[in-house]
Amino acid sequence: MKRKVRVFIVDDHPVFRAGLKEVVESDEQFSLAGEASDGAAALAQIRSLRPDVAVLDIHLPDMNGLDLIRSVRLLLHPPAVMVLTMQDGESTFNAAMDAGAQGFILKDNAITDVLVGLKAMASGGIFISPSIANHLVRRHQRSSALKQQKTGLAALTPTEKCVLRLVAENKTNKEIASALFISHRTVETHRTHICEKLELSGTRALLKFAFEHRSEI
Repeated sequence: MKRKVRVFIVDDHPVFRAGLKEVVESDEQFSLAGEASDGAAALAQIRSLRPDVAVLDIHLPDMNGLDLIRSVRLLLHPPAVMVLTMQDGESTFNAAMDAGAQGFILKDNAITDVLVGLKAMASGGIFISPSIANHLVRRHQRSSALKQQKTGLAALTPTEKCVLRLVAENKTNKEIASALFISHRTVETHRTHICEKLELSGTRALLKFAFEHRSEI
């Protein structure tokens, strides 16, 4: 028998959380791994329970959804993350994707989109509510334009790309070293190589570049 996909739900509204649980459990492909009403409790339980997918709102008590996503992505066994929110703005969408989300669904479309999204993400894909698909198209267009402008991006190693994304999150060298399980000196070496490949010079050039293009890198 095929193992069920285990889903963890994070939302501070009990009624919505109960409705979402019903939707998840209505499909035999999924089971409920657990639930939480705030970000800090969610992180502790996700670390312990190791669900396959975490469904969460961005606005949460104790730890907001974006910080929760970033923390979850650093776990040894991170789940795929689906954001379920009322916020349909492009800046909110980009912030969630920058943090590491693989799904973005509007609560207005939850009944029709959640199960479709969960199935896509359980297979290693991404899912965006069709009503905001243009956000994803524009994100890809900006990314393609940046790669044409900065051809050195294609020459970055996987670790250098991780370092660049963490720089975009304003992480210090010490925090980057801890997240990637490498030394502080190795982080400095990676930053130097990134600057060389992207033709960046100056003490804050890399930080400025990462902040300006964090939705495209």
